[in-house]
Amino acid sequence: MKTKLPAKTRILLVEDHAIVRQGIARLISQEPDMEVCGEASNASEALAQIDRCRPDLVITDISMSGMNGIEFLKHLKVQHPEIPAVVLSMHDEALYAERALRAGAFAFVMKKESSDEVMTAIRKARRGEYYVSEKVGGGIFQKFLHTKKPAESPIAQLSDRELEVFELLGRGRGSKEIAGELHLSVKTVDTHRAHIKEKLQVRSFTELIQRATQWVESERQ
Repeated sequence: MKTKLPAKTRILLVEDHAIVRQGIARLISQEPDMEVCGEASNASEALAQIDRCRPDLVITDISMSGMNGIEFLKHLKVQHPEIPAVVLSMHDEALYAERALRAGAFAFVMKKESSDEVMTAIRKARRGEYYVSEKVGGGIFQKFLHTKKPAESPIAQLSDRELEVFELLGRGRGSKEIAGELHLSVKTVDTHRAHIKEKLQVRSFTELIQRATQWVESERQ
């Protein structure tokens, strides 16, 4: 009598860099219990693919054109609450992991981590378990599961959208460019800029741009 093998976990990859998608897909293809059922370069494309691909799990980045990863997670949670998500990102885990979990992700892994850690995160998320690194896990889960104390870092006080605008300012984008990229009005972007300026307690927009540029540079290190 033949033993029926368990079905493979079907994974949808959402990543705007094709070479990165190819690398992740190659890693997954080496695992006996996983397979890539589809790939998308942005969140809108991913949401459109889900009914066709019927994934068991989604892997997504944070930074993407159009809808970013945090907003994508929120949409995914509402439209497909049965599908767990893993965030695989270059962004600082200490700042973004909690945001990702609150948006609906089950795991957050930085791209610099080992492939073994990525696979562990995928398997835990598939089982409905949360996963972040030990480095930040204790503090995140205490806040995420038990308390709602405000974070100490001024940048951590920014809303998801404000943080997105802040990052784009640091990448040299003006209000009109940010508005186009995020599908917002210029007036809305300027309002976000004013709120960011107030929360970070900077005195001028020039100082805000300097602060944003320094932060983006530190994220790349």
